[in-house]
Amino acid sequence: MIIKRILTNNAVVIDDVNQQEKIVCGKGIAFKKRPGMEIDEASINQTFILDGGGEYSRFEQLLKDVPLEYLELSSEIINMAKLEFAKNFKDNVIITLSDHLYVAIKRCKEGGIISNPLLWDIKNFYEIEYDIGLRALELIKKKFNIQLPDDEAGFIALHIVNVELDEDNMDHIFQVTKVIQEISTIVKYHFHTEFDTSNAYYYRFITHLKFFALRLLKNNQFNEEEENELLDVVKDKYCASYECVLKIRDFLKRKYKYTLHEDEIVYLTIHVHRVVHKTKKE
Repeated sequence: MIIKRILTNNAVVIDDVNQQEKIVCGKGIAFKKRPGMEIDEASINQTFILDGGGEYSRFEQLLKDVPLEYLELSSEIINMAKLEFAKNFKDNVIITLSDHLYVAIKRCKEGGIISNPLLWDIKNFYEIEYDIGLRALELIKKKFNIQLPDDEAGFIALHIVNVELDEDNMDHIFQVTKVIQEISTIVKYHFHTEFDTSNAYYYRFITHLKFFALRLLKNNQFNEEEENELLDVVKDKYCASYECVLKIRDFLKRKYKYTLHEDEIVYLTIHVHRVVHKTKKE
């Protein structure tokens, strides 16, 4: 492999056989090296593909501030998520997660703990992601001999949700979680019920709300040109769920100035009906 650009002693940019630009990392991989020189493939322990020049700049800064072992830890956590969801994630998440873990572990060693105000919601809305977060805490304990609180498992879960939604803004993920909480509360109060969070219909309901909430926060309104023929069917067949969705519609209009269009009303009504009647706890 030929070095195209040196980022740090531990990371260089190369072109693979398909001329795709990659970052490869390894302890001291670029020591006494220059662009154009070869590197030993056996010394590579991490490979990343990033989006655009701006990400390379962020990555370079990260490597200057954060030890390589945190990058390796983050990569291991994201690989767990890839296996769990059977999908690839952008490697860009390694940057934000590594930075977060470095600060969190350093803060904990110094006796500082930050509570996660959304922890209860994260446990209920992002059950799989939170489980990965808990497994990550075990990794951290083995590698650094320090026990982070469960609040951090929640923060790690949000980083995974962030990459699932193809987002680059953690503030959006906090807001998405808040919108899910608000809509779920309206449904529970309307039907005077609690949900079985282990049920597949609940998982689908929350997944639907995740993407809907992100669209709402970005103000990506539906552009409807004609009436949805299913609306009358849904109103008649799932009248109680439809009434609940009208409450949600009015709430979103009042708080977020977002107009819930007919297609969204139809899909949300069906999800509400299923989550209430298929996951209702007796």
